[in-house]
Amino acid sequence: MVNNKSSMVDGSELAHFESLYPENSRFDEIEKILRFAKEGKSAQLIGLPGVGRSNLLGLLSYNRTVRLKHLGEDQKWFHFVLLNFSEIRKKPLFEATKFIFLSLVDSLRERKMQEHETMDKIFKESLLTNDEMVLFGGLKKAIDYLCIEKELTVVFLFDRFEEYVPMLSSEFFANLRILRNRAKYRFSVVFSLNRPLEDLIEPMLFSDFYEFLAGNIVYLPLFDKPGLDFRISYLEKVSGKRINEKLTNKIISLTAGHGKLTRLCLETRLATSNWQLATRIGLQSFLLEQKTIRGSLYEILYSLTPSEQKSLIANQLISSGYLQNVGLIENSKISIPLFEKFITVIEQLGNQVISFDPITNEIKKGDSILSDILTSSEFKLLKFLIENKDKIVEREEVINAVWKNSKSTEGVTDQALDQLIFRLRKKIEDDPNNPSHLQTIKGRGIKFTP
Repeated sequence: MVNNKSSMVDGSELAHFESLYPENSRFDEIEKILRFAKEGKSAQLIGLPGVGRSNLLGLLSYNRTVRLKHLGEDQKWFHFVLLNFSEIRKKPLFEATKFIFLSLVDSLRERKMQEHETMDKIFKESLLTNDEMVLFGGLKKAIDYLCIEKELTVVFLFDRFEEYVPMLSSEFFANLRILRNRAKYRFSVVFSLNRPLEDLIEPMLFSDFYEFLAGNIVYLPLFDKPGLDFRISYLEKVSGKRINEKLTNKIISLTAGHGKLTRLCLETRLATSNWQLATRIGLQSFLLEQKTIRGSLYEILYSLTPSEQKSLIANQLISSGYLQNVGLIENSKISIPLFEKFITVIEQLGNQVISFDPITNEIKKGDSILSDILTSSEFKLLKFLIENKDKIVEREEVINAVWKNSKSTEGVTDQALDQLIFRLRKKIEDDPNNPSHLQTIKGRGIKFTP
């Protein structure tokens, strides 16, 4: 590769915690992601809350030794841009494009790459008119400059992307395709989510970009030994205290090495002065009394569908490829003993009322915020049904309510509505095949019971 294309100098990355991790952290998963990127393909990084998806993306962005381990000196031709989509979770497409563009510029500046000055100029010029087309035109120009002129491979790392799902439109993915078509094999995206996009949004929404994603899923295991060993040693270093190895192993056996759970349990140990008194009731019971640990366990629980929650609580483990792929079920058993104990002592989650809060514009089922996992169409449908609860509404009424902002509802077929209802049932029903909330009354319409 020629030497006069780009003067890339890795800047100081030590400001980021991920730069301290050992080079073999999350080795297999990073290898898979980079294999897709080298082929010009995009990928999905899927894992339960707290397993370290953000951490892995941070390793690619901020840890030079990790990049060297996987890419050698060619790492200088790869530029990773980390974007936390929770920062724009309710923003429209214009703000998302601006966020992507600004993150790209900032990432170049942070690595002290001279291309930053050119990119900053393009960005500022594109913002002058505050026009969406002009802004995206500037982003296209920026990608041309980096990928074609400078021969960089740009990899966008879309972290916590599930939080942006309700705002997604087909135009978002159409724009990604345009960028990919310009840069060809030097452009890719990693979508970091707790569930695959196929489970969260209508297929038509991302059909423009699907060919670059199809089948490219990397599931993140619960346990990363090199990374966890580092976190334990770091905790001991900053606290000035040693953690008994036997106790550490016992905690890891209870958490199955789940990153966040293990860290919270160890921090609890370090913060507890009279440990013997605290654990007199038993280690597992004591840990479950801690609010931070329970909060992490609730995060896992609420990331599951109602039917998955119900089956786990009832100890009727359903045959779910997703639960096995993310490591929550292994050999027909719940793999995290602390989580298994947790769901036996919490209240049953069945029969919780589904409601709409007009102040926060959120739809909830009990304490769980359903609207966070609903697409725009699903949200409109459920909100309309809640407003007309216990009534039988005709299909035409539903179509007009859900697609009212479309140019015409004439092209909306019964099949499109049936598919939307099917996807919504998967997200709100304990048993989608035997719905208790959303029922189709043959020949009359649809009835919703909270």
